[in-house]
Amino acid sequence: MLQSVNVGHKSLADYATIATRGLMDEILRLAEPLAGKRVVHLSATAFGGGVAEINYTLIPLMQSAGLDTEWRIIHGQDEFFNVTKTIHNALQGNPQGLTPEQIEIFERYQALNAKEIDPNEYDYMIVHDPQPVGMIDHFAGSTAKWIWRGHIDFSTPNWDVFNVLLPSIKRYDAVIFHMHEYVPKTDGLPECYIWPPAIDPLAPKNMALSAEDAAYIVDQFGIDVERPMLTQVSRFDPWKDPLGVIDAYRIVKESYPDVQLALVGSMAHDDPEGWDFYNQTVDYAAGDPDIYILSNLNNVGSVEVNAFQVHSAAVLQKSIREGFGLTVSEALWKSRPTVAGNVGGIVTQIQDGQTGWLVDSSAECAEACLEILADPGMARDRARAGKEYVRRHFLTPRLLRDWLVLFNRLIGNETDAEIDTVAAAR
Repeated sequence: MLQSVNVGHKSLADYATIATRGLMDEILRLAEPLAGKRVVHLSATAFGGGVAEINYTLIPLMQSAGLDTEWRIIHGQDEFFNVTKTIHNALQGNPQGLTPEQIEIFERYQALNAKEIDPNEYDYMIVHDPQPVGMIDHFAGSTAKWIWRGHIDFSTPNWDVFNVLLPSIKRYDAVIFHMHEYVPKTDGLPECYIWPPAIDPLAPKNMALSAEDAAYIVDQFGIDVERPMLTQVSRFDPWKDPLGVIDAYRIVKESYPDVQLALVGSMAHDDPEGWDFYNQTVDYAAGDPDIYILSNLNNVGSVEVNAFQVHSAAVLQKSIREGFGLTVSEALWKSRPTVAGNVGGIVTQIQDGQTGWLVDSSAECAEACLEILADPGMARDRARAGKEYVRRHFLTPRLLRDWLVLFNRLIGNETDAEIDTVAAAR
């Protein structure tokens, strides 16, 4: 059997003071006809990255709503994850294609993982991202409803690579993307549903943390808590552009010599490129004692990330491609001035000039940081507006509601709940 992930326990009732009464009532109404339905989520890893973070909250909340829900991790060795990283990059526009040998490795692991699960034990099979997408090909007679959830930016895919996955994707009962712009312009797709991911406001990473406690935690990593700090939280990945963040920091430092930079990431086992780019980032920092490059291997966990975000004068997410970028919602939820790349799902979270700053270059990123440092009162006002926007759009109860609407639709239950759909180009 595929490895099961222990997600702990959460209660929907705990979110009643954060979500609106209308939303909580709608969740209960939608969940009632789904009581006891069996749901499994399949993904590549149980830690590192947005999918894992979402699932640690979404799955126990599905359980709290009365669904029999579990999460399982597919098997894979480095040879497989090297291929899936190439696929991930290609789906976000990288021109590098797949060799016949890489396609064989990918398909072989789909077959190996398919042998480890019986979809007829479930009512809903939810498959996250490209790594397990082809498992569906091995279950022609499955009675489950299959749903594929893509979490990255598919707006300009490398079609040679996307076409390798397309026959599998077409077998699904439904596919989900973050944004309308991510729906591939091709025929034969099942109905496409559009909704963004969400953060858990009660998770250790996002729970209320006092400025004093945040400073105490940050101090443990050698940061001078009396001096301003810029922070980016992300994987060590070229799409997150940590080298561009360092460039921006160096511009800011010319005007604010005391400024410090923290690059805080996590090393996930399904990202073999991570170590290479981590080392590139360290080299690019060139021994600057005011640049702190930290990861889960330095005992940086959820609470520590929370503290870095809370303590920061500005939180950055200078992505050059981004499926969504949950770290933006995290920073806004903490009322932190947030500067982020003008790309992908980030633009749905930040209204430039109102709730944060959208930037297209390191120079623009530096300019935004200089504005924040020069006028912290203005920056806080903008950040507080961002928090309210996140409250209305990007918290987990809304995400749970969207899933419940889809589950009801797929089995023909009548509901007046609306959900965003788009037909693929025909």
